[in-house]
This record gives sequence, structure tokens and C-alpha cells, in this order.
Amino acid sequence: MKLEFLPEKRFMERALELALEAGEAGEVPVGAVIVSGGQVIGEGRNRRESLGNAIAHAEIEAIARACERLGTWRLSGCQLYVTLEPCQMCAGAAYNARVERVVFGAESPEAGTLKIPAYPGFMEDEARQILRDFFARQR
Repeated sequence: MKLEFLPEKRFMERALELALEAGEAGEVPVGAVIVSGGQVIGEGRNRRESLGNAIAHAEIEAIARACERLGTWRLSGCQLYVTLEPCQMCAGAAYNARVERVVFGAESPEAGTLKIPAYPGFMEDEARQILRDFFARQR
């Protein structure tokens, strides 16, 4: 991979904070932020259980908030930082929103699928630990 883009730790750290909030609320701990021009313009966390909504994923919430803030559905030039590799639905939403790049922590062999440039494994240990801790408490 040609490193013309270097992910910023502070954005993944915010996504990790959101993942922890989700886990504390009984949700699968996934957090996401959308970044444009070095600023967070949208963020989200999983809310599927609390909202009883199958599409209430962190990435969908972050994309929706970024679109609201920019006043457009086109997120060209934006990056999505997310703690878990996006599922097909979320990858499709990022693709359709024209997100430039996805930076994610833990890979998701069961559900992950990306069709846009990605920077996988960024702060993977931290992202994976949040998921392990959550599921250990659930069992």
C-alpha cells in the first residue's frame, strides 16, 4: 500500500470512546467518525438494540450526521474512522456517500466488506479489546 495518507490517532481514539459508550449501553461496541479537513463532522455509535432498528449502526449514524452538517449527501474528500470493519450495508453507505477512505481497527471476517480504499488494522488491539471485554461481560 502506498502511504500517501496517514491516519490520525485522535480520530480513532474518538471512535474508540464512542464504542465504549455503545458497549456501556448494551450495544455491540462500535464507534465511527467522519472527518473532513482535519475536523470531525459526524460521529455515531451502535444503537440497534436501544432503537430497535436494524440499520442503527455507528457508520450509518456518522454518515447521516456528516451529511446534515455539510448539507449534502456527497462526502467526497472525507474519511470514515470506525473501530470495526464495516458490514456490507455500511460499506455500501460509505461508497454511495462518496467517502474517500475508510480507516478501521478490528477486521470482521464474518461481516466485513469494503469496496473503497481502506487502511485496516489501525489501533486494532484497542478496538478488538473493547469488543472482547463487551462479549465477555455478555456471557
